[in-house]
Order: sequence, then structure tokens, then C-alpha cells
Amino acid sequence: MPVNKNRAIAVLTSGGDAPGMNPAVRAVVRTGIAYKLNVYAVYEGYQGLIEDRIVKMEWNSVSGIIGLGGTVIGTARSKEFHTLEGELKAAENLIRRGIDSLVVIGGDGSLRGADAFSSDWSNLTAELEAQGRITAEQRQAYPKLQIIGMVGSIDNDMANADMTIGADTALHRIVDAIDALRSTAFSHQRIFVVEVMGRNCGYLALTSAIATGASWVFIPEHPPEDTWQDDLCRQLAEGQKVGRRDNIIILAEGAQDKHGNPITSTMVQEIIESKLHDDCRVTILGHVQRGGAPSAYDRYMSTAYGYEAVQELLREGSGNESKIIVTQNNRVVSVPLVETVAKTKAINAAVAAGQFEEAEKMRGIGWSQACELVNLNAQVRPDTPPDANSPCIAVMTAGWPAPGMNSALRTIIRTAMNSGFRVLGIEDGIGGLISGKFRTFKWMEVDHWAGTGGTRLGTNRQLPEERDFYKIAVNLDRNNVKGLIILGGWTAFAIVNRLHGARSTFEHFNIPMLCVPATINNNLPGAELCIGSDTALNTIVDALDKIKTSADSARRLFTVEVMGRYCGYLALLSGMATGAEYVYMHEMGITVNMLQKHTHELVEHFRKGRRAALIIRNENANPTYDLDFLSSLFEEEGGQQFDVRQTSLGPLQQGGKPSPFDRTLASRLGYAATKKVIGQICEGDSSCWLIGQTGGEAQVFDYDSLIKTVSIKWQRPLFQWWERYYEITHTLAIQPKNMVESPED
Repeated sequence: MPVNKNRAIAVLTSGGDAPGMNPAVRAVVRTGIAYKLNVYAVYEGYQGLIEDRIVKMEWNSVSGIIGLGGTVIGTARSKEFHTLEGELKAAENLIRRGIDSLVVIGGDGSLRGADAFSSDWSNLTAELEAQGRITAEQRQAYPKLQIIGMVGSIDNDMANADMTIGADTALHRIVDAIDALRSTAFSHQRIFVVEVMGRNCGYLALTSAIATGASWVFIPEHPPEDTWQDDLCRQLAEGQKVGRRDNIIILAEGAQDKHGNPITSTMVQEIIESKLHDDCRVTILGHVQRGGAPSAYDRYMSTAYGYEAVQELLREGSGNESKIIVTQNNRVVSVPLVETVAKTKAINAAVAAGQFEEAEKMRGIGWSQACELVNLNAQVRPDTPPDANSPCIAVMTAGWPAPGMNSALRTIIRTAMNSGFRVLGIEDGIGGLISGKFRTFKWMEVDHWAGTGGTRLGTNRQLPEERDFYKIAVNLDRNNVKGLIILGGWTAFAIVNRLHGARSTFEHFNIPMLCVPATINNNLPGAELCIGSDTALNTIVDALDKIKTSADSARRLFTVEVMGRYCGYLALLSGMATGAEYVYMHEMGITVNMLQKHTHELVEHFRKGRRAALIIRNENANPTYDLDFLSSLFEEEGGQQFDVRQTSLGPLQQGGKPSPFDRTLASRLGYAATKKVIGQICEGDSSCWLIGQTGGEAQVFDYDSLIKTVSIKWQRPLFQWWERYYEITHTLAIQPKNMVESPED
């Protein structure tokens, strides 16, 4: 790593707190130290700059904060910073410590303030010199202040960014609350109006509506028709007639009608009670939405942001332009701050001017489709009801169950039925396809499937053999199946591939077949994130948090094995999200030299006062160096310095309710898959596809091209976008030898 002994940077958090700020702070501090920078933290935001609450950070200053909510360095709104004297004090304090770069984590207002501060820098230093508060040499030594920003906001309202720090965690809070409310609503046949945050952005409301199967959603970018009061009450009444016992209405705090008039939760409650004479309750979730421990995504992605922020500061030719670090299509990139703020303002201006379609387009990919999904799943009957003579689409799940499968099934069934197709469910995976276990779905049958784990159709890992093809063909023909959608992991991928390969012999296989990736292993080509992988990751991180806290009374090394088969996604990302010291996965391998180096490092760190350490192993990382071997090795070499506790998390990684991300991903992929199959049936196209999400958009990939991108032997893609995080994880976890201190996380 390059040596930058004389360069100093500072990090601050400003504006409203957001879960994920602490992992970002940790990453900035440790990356800076790893690259031999002097790193400072500014406590209490911009007010701390003025009051000189600027503290030199050491490696262990940020130990144990990766899983904490809020921001440990504090945040505050500062009116004084908007004055000339406030800016002068802030500039003077930075120069006194030799700080020429500032990393700011906050919302758009905080980032605009940082950019303005940077733009005024030359005038401020000139004034400080004129007042004798700095010397001419100091002014010459610090001619500019470089700004790198990260958007810390649960609202997810910044242009150029797919996700802002804290938004995913806020969705977890909202969805958990609505899931809990739904049981009460069902018991009492009650209507709940749930108000969520988001200011002038409807992201939280819209996404949580998809994830929970809400009956209605109000967002500022997509206001209802002028007849919304009657439309809402009519839909609620019709739902009750067909047996819907619970209704959740989600309202963004900035909701409005087409004329700019606010729509409030109280207003909606009064309309429902007066028109329907039903009991309606209002729940305002408030600040609980941005509290608590950050989700797995907000930990690992914020860590990647912080690492990239320092890399951007070190990059030659970065210039005077202020930039922010964002995610675009699962890639961490830097974009101009001024341009991003201007785009964000343009979106808000479009909403204010009633240009709602334009605002939806500027919000990003899939915004309009998300509104369609909410409306589709809220309907109490299909627009074009199928009958016994309607063409049929069959759907099945294959391989191991993955959280989110039921959300995908729900959307597939309703999308197909809404277009006039019958939908047949094939039970028990390929076994049901062979034996003919088909059943017809009804619209309301799937109404409550959005938040349930596993798969209601049943599944197994059986693959069809050549002797099974005749029975499969007979069952497809007997049930008049015109298209087949299979949800699952590598098993589902292989089933479609085998049936596709047998088309020359069995003509009934010449129908559209489509694989929807649903596996916690996240190992399918064309799908950067598979349904179920986010839930498994959060389950692992939650378990690891609990495991690490058990080391309070002893010095312990924890060795933990996670699933993934030959794909290290769960191992690496959970390690990154929990600050694991070492991650062993099949892609990187395990060698004797590696184990020897890691053993010596651990012994040295525990000797200096460390109380806990964590090693994560992918289940198929190495057939020889299994979990028992690794635990025994470290136990023997650790001697009196530490003891070892090993854990294999097992099937719990596949269980539980799906996370908000997996629910919405499942709905998006299910919707896109069904639309694709319907289009193929109408056009007479029998080609086979896999539908995946690369970044923010669902895309279809033909099997001939996909086979070239995978390792059949190891059952994973040849290139995996998340592998670049391996270096980040280990850079931030292990303190460089020449600066070992005591004790750390």
C-alpha cells in the first residue's frame, strides 16, 4: 500500500441518522489507516467542525460499531455553519490539523453544505490569513478542500443512487411492523392505515406495499385519480365480500392528490369510517423506521462505500469536483455531487408541477412497474377471468426452498390469471411433474402468500432422467400446458436445460420454459441476486451478532460454517457485514501457507488483548480443511491465548419469513417472467430463458448464451460481481502488524 504519512482526512455524519452510518465510518477510518493516512472523526456533525470536536482516530476507535444503529460520532444540525464566521472557524480547525479532505455522510442538505464549503474554501483561507488566524504558508499548503460524500438517508430519494444508506433497514422495520399489524387486522377484520416516512419520496411506501401485499398505497409520485375516495372504499368492500379479512393501506408522509392537496392518514381514516362504517385504525410508525441495528445490506454496502470513498481521495487526478459514492447496478461508483443534487431537485420539481410520469421515470428503473404490482396484487378478482377453455401456464418450485418463493408464486399466478390464463401448480417439484400432481389455483387462494417462507407447492432436488421424459410430456399435453415457469436454484436451471435438450424427441417440450432464480446460494448465471439470498444473509448476520456477544467472559475464536455449496456469496458478504477476521470460500481456496499466516496473526492479536475473533467458512471451501479441522488447528495453536467454539448454522439459513428485498425481488421477477411467457405464447415462440435481475432491471437470458458463462462442475458463474469485496473485507478486519493495539472487536 502507498505511504501517505503527512496527509490527513476527516469523516463526519450530518443530518438525520441512518442505519449503516457506523459501518461507513468504520470503513473510512480503517481504510485510511491501512493506507497510512492520519484519520480524524468530527463529532456532532458540522457543529463539531466549528467547536473543534475533531478527534484523531486509531484502528480500535471504531471497534464493535459495525452492527450498531445510528452514528457513534453523533450528528447535529448547525445554523452557525451557514454563517461566514461558522465557516471560518471550521476551515481554521481543519487547517490546524492538516486536514485537506472531508468525507461527509448525510442527506442532500448535508452534502450540499459540504460542496458549498469546498467552493468557498479559497475565499475562507484568504480571510483567515488576512485576520492572522493562519499563515501564508498554511494557506498555500491547503489550497483546496476535497469532498467525498455518501448519502445517509432512509428516504432513498437521491438521484444517481440505486439505494441510499439506511433505506434497506428502514424497509425491514416497516415490513416487520406491518406483518405484526396484519395478524390483528385479520383477527378483527379491521382496516389499518400505516403512515411511513420518506418526505417527498414514495420509495418506502411503494416497496413496503409490494412486500406486504397492501390493499392500497398513496405516494407523491403516483397520486390517485380524483375519484379515489369512492374507488378505495369500493375495493375494500369488494374484498370483504370475497373473504379478505384484513386490509392494510400504506401512506407516504408526502402523499398528495393530483392537484397537490395533501392526503393524510386521518383523512383516509375518516373517509373509510364514514362511507363503509367499518373500524379503521391509524398507525404512524415514526422514528422507529430509522432506528436499530442496520440490515446486512446496509452493513456490507456501507462498508464498500467507505472503502471506495478513501480510494477516491487517493486517486490521482480526482480534481476539485465534489463527488458522492453510490451504488448503480450493484457496482459502487463515484458520481458528481452537483449533478446529482440537480437531478434530485428536478424530480421534486416535477412532482410539484404535477408532471408525475416524468418524476416516475427520473426516480429510476422499475418505478412504474412497482405501481402496477401493487395494483395487481391488491385486486380482489382478475380483469379477464380465465375459464375451463383458457390456455394454461404451469408453475413449479425445484431444489431447496428459498425465502421469497411464495411471493413470486403469488405474483406469477395473479399476473397470468389477470391476462386470462389458467394457472396450474405442480406439487413436489419434478416428482409432481412426472406423476401428474397438478392443481388449479384460485385468485384469493394466494392472497396472504407474500410474507410466508418456504414454498406452498413443495419441492425437492430430483432431476428428470431420460426415462421420465415420456411421462412429463404426457402430463403437459393432458393438462394443455402452453408455458412452464420453474422457480429454484441450480436444480431448476438444470431441469429447464434437460427438457430443452430433449425437444427433438418430445414435441410437447416445445413450449416456452423459463427459470426464475430462487436459491440462497446465489449461484445462478444472469442473476446477480437470487430470490432468498438476502434473507439467508440477514439470518446469518443476526446469528453471528449473537455468537460474538457470547465472548464477553472469555477470549474466544468463533469458527462458523455457512451454506452456499461452491459459491462463497453468503460467506463473504456475512463476513463483511460482521467484521469477520477471515473468510474461507471455494473461489479463493485454502492453503497451508494461508492457515499458517492466519494462525500467527490471531495469536499475536489475542496476546495484545483481543477478546473475540470470527472466522467464516463456506461449506464447500475445501474438502480436506473442513470445519472440524480448522477448529482443531486453531485450538491447538491458540494455546493459552484463546479457545475455539465452532458452529454450523445449518438449515436455519433457508427458513424464516423473506426479507423485504426478497419479497420485492420475487414479485418483480415473477411479474417479468409471466409477461415474457405470455408474450411467447401469443407469438408462438418456444425458446427457453432464465430471468434475472442485474442491478435494478429484470432481464432475460437465453440458455445457449448462459451455458458459456458458468462452471458446470462448480455450479456457479465464472464471474461474480461480489468477489471484489474479498480485499475490502480482509483489509478492514485485520490490523496491520506495525500498529497492533489493544483490545479490538
